Amino acid sequence: MKAIMVMFDSLNRHMLPPYGCEWTHAPNFARLAERTVTFDRAYIGSMPCMPARRELHTGRYNFLHRSWGPLEPFDDSMPEILRENGVYSHLATDHYHYFEDGAGTYHPRYSTWEFERGQEGDPWNGQVADPEIPETIANRQNRMWRQDWVNRSYMPTEADQPQPRTFEVGMEFIRRNAQEDNWYLQIETFDPHEPFFTHQTYKDLYPHDYDGPHFDWPPYRKVEETPEQVQHLRYEYAALVSMCDHYLGKVLDLMDELSLWDDTLLIVNTDHGFLLGEHDWWAKVMQPFYNEIAHVPLFIWDPRCKRQGERSDALVQMIDMAPTILEYFGIERPPDMMGVPLREAIASDQAVREAALYGIHGGHVSCTDGQYVYMLAPAQPDNTPLYEYTMMPTHMNRRFGVEELQDIQLAEPFSFTKGCRTMKIPGRPGVKWHSFGTMLFDVSVDPQQLEPLHDPAVETRMRDLMVQLMAENDAPLEQYERLGLPLPEHQKSATM
Repeated sequence: MKAIMVMFDSLNRHMLPPYGCEWTHAPNFARLAERTVTFDRAYIGSMPCMPARRELHTGRYNFLHRSWGPLEPFDDSMPEILRENGVYSHLATDHYHYFEDGAGTYHPRYSTWEFERGQEGDPWNGQVADPEIPETIANRQNRMWRQDWVNRSYMPTEADQPQPRTFEVGMEFIRRNAQEDNWYLQIETFDPHEPFFTHQTYKDLYPHDYDGPHFDWPPYRKVEETPEQVQHLRYEYAALVSMCDHYLGKVLDLMDELSLWDDTLLIVNTDHGFLLGEHDWWAKVMQPFYNEIAHVPLFIWDPRCKRQGERSDALVQMIDMAPTILEYFGIERPPDMMGVPLREAIASDQAVREAALYGIHGGHVSCTDGQYVYMLAPAQPDNTPLYEYTMMPTHMNRRFGVEELQDIQLAEPFSFTKGCRTMKIPGRPGVKWHSFGTMLFDVSVDPQQLEPLHDPAVETRMRDLMVQLMAENDAPLEQYERLGLPLPEHQKSATM
């Protein structure tokens, strides 16, 4: 048995032909849908990049207890569990966040790993002299923006870019080990994450008139650009999606060539989507997570059932990936994993769950049952109380500052910390989320979420589902207070 995951970052569902987009050039995603089961109700869990990857490893939500950070000492890790059970795991990636302070414990869980340098602000090539930067929209005078232009100068051809190099080393692993058994390969590219840097081959797929300043890296704020600039950026994103499509096609070609469809599980997924001006916003972390961010593409081929060219309505999430892979290799999943193996959802569209949670630490908590999406805002303007629970106090690219660590307490163990007490550290409330308020949508009739509903009965039901799921995930008690939710019954008795 073999398994391959091809994972993209910030891949928009609504920009792919299998999900109804008619103007992007992505024939290999269409081809993929013909060979797999396409999931119509796949949703994010924890935002953004590394919180989603903690879910990939552990099979449980991250965002209720902490923000961006490494795997914890008590965490179960799917690739490590594979390794401990005789299944070789290999990571081929250009996702440079793995190698920052806030994620240094992920890649060593694999049997082996390879890292291709140069995405975004990856501190890759050292250059003291300032790079040549054209006139740009929303120019960032900071380290990451400067470093990105240094990195680009070392990529004069498409083959020099990190994505092609990542797929190449991933495919080398496949060729080298095609006749071996019991391995899992994760080919993971940072693309089509911003900046939307491609060479002319892909830009030529989307000819359009544009004479404005350079614009392929949207800021994380409300849209201030002209309609022409917004459309130009969408074409820049589409060009990068087409590049992703091209290299996905190389993996599909290799599976054809080596007859891997007979004995190889294939999962093609992403961590989240991205706003390209919809709802008058750019990016992904500045407000409640609309469908452009939260409703994600997912394609799975399981050689045991061989179901292909069909669709599934099962409500699934990233937390289901680890249980699915472990079950495929016949390995029992740890009791702390909350996700569900998708074998029957793939084979017969069997339901997986009634509802799903998603969010970012300290932000709205959203709940969907596949028809309704309920986005619950913090109850108080100051978005408190809020705490981080971690034994690994690091943010994305730095350690917690000493000022953040002055009021540390020790929390009692959670159900999944294997008896360990974590640090309880005052969180960063991020009050910007409060201003958007609570919203309810029926996405079956309003998938673009343009018309918020007022339906007290549905809202009550969604709140009840939210409380139930938070309790199942042993959410910190103050999260209920922060969100204005009642404590679950078993917690009420415990606090009396």
